[in-house]
Amino acid sequence: MFSLQSRSSALFRSISSLHTNLSPSPSLLRNANLARGYARVVPVPSGKEPVATSLDASTTLFKKYKPVSPGIRHLRRPINAHIYEGRPLRLLTAPLRKKGGRNSHGRITVRFRGGGHKQRIRVVDFKRTEPGVCDVVRIEYDPGRSAHIALVKNRNKRIVDGTKKWSYILACEGLRAGDTVESFRSGIPKNLVAGYVDPKKRNVEATTPADEQQLKDQSSSDALAIGILRARTVKPGNVLPLRLIPTGTVIHCISLKPEGKGLLVRSAGSFAQVVNHEEAGRYTHVRLQSGEIRKVLSDCCATIGRVSNLLWKSRKLGKAGRNRWLGWRPRVRGVAMNAKDHPHGGGRGKSKSNKHPVSIWGWATKGKRTRKPGPKGPKNSNKMVVKERPRGKEKRMGTA
Repeated sequence: MFSLQSRSSALFRSISSLHTNLSPSPSLLRNANLARGYARVVPVPSGKEPVATSLDASTTLFKKYKPVSPGIRHLRRPINAHIYEGRPLRLLTAPLRKKGGRNSHGRITVRFRGGGHKQRIRVVDFKRTEPGVCDVVRIEYDPGRSAHIALVKNRNKRIVDGTKKWSYILACEGLRAGDTVESFRSGIPKNLVAGYVDPKKRNVEATTPADEQQLKDQSSSDALAIGILRARTVKPGNVLPLRLIPTGTVIHCISLKPEGKGLLVRSAGSFAQVVNHEEAGRYTHVRLQSGEIRKVLSDCCATIGRVSNLLWKSRKLGKAGRNRWLGWRPRVRGVAMNAKDHPHGGGRGKSKSNKHPVSIWGWATKGKRTRKPGPKGPKNSNKMVVKERPRGKEKRMGTA
């Protein structure tokens, strides 16, 4: 008995001494705090680190888990090894105040909302008015949107304000830490491409044959300059006016006003495409994700590339509780309600009887067209729509 107690005490003393030797000293902690920068850069993976843990069953595109519990049996997440695992830059965040789908009077205006994990809103720069080259520090997860965001730092040393030097932008597909992006919203710099003159700033009218020959020479030299300019500027993550983006280019984050922020095509995996530039130069035709072709002012800006996180729609949450963490409450079926609460409610069975499918307010659903934009709609409803999105048979056939 005495020998067992002595052995156990000796083992306890050895473990405690090992723990004290492994704990960092105060001087090391102080030096580490001094070495911390404004934002932590993502380390480049060496390739020798373990990819999966014991509960992972990783595949090529998605991470799956061993079915040790019902909650992770069907859980499927996209593999994004390039996402930064630390905290966001607090300077560019703000607390999210939730209202549970209620307005200022306390009435529910958005159903099935409430609860959810505490979040901080990332302040994303959708205008990108600051010119100059910006370095991509890291790619981060944003709880407020489906796409990923990128933390960028402007190289201009004259900028003192932290919110202008550091900013979050919408990450495009293929953008990684260490890349560079640039914004040409304020215009093309004079010395960027030799011989290039912005057509907006050129007002030359041919009155004599000599002037016509001069215009021809300028047009031939401009063709070469425009080719060099596109090779220099049309890169993923760069912001350009639509008039400088060649036809067929994939774009996202499109603004509807020359000085406005990007409003269209911001969801994960979405993209638009430049279809045509009008000869007059006032409008550019853009095909949106739905297949609709609409006119946008040529001076409006867009970002080159496709929005990141392509596999977001193919993920599986695995359990109802994970949907509650995102702020969604259970969605109740209409046939499960009483007749006074829903048009489908009431009756002695799980059927809506011979009623047409409608919403809780009596609006027709499943095929009823509620909006008529473009040429087929009311007069002056939406002049910018050139071709409506495909519907019905046209959509089933897959013709845009």
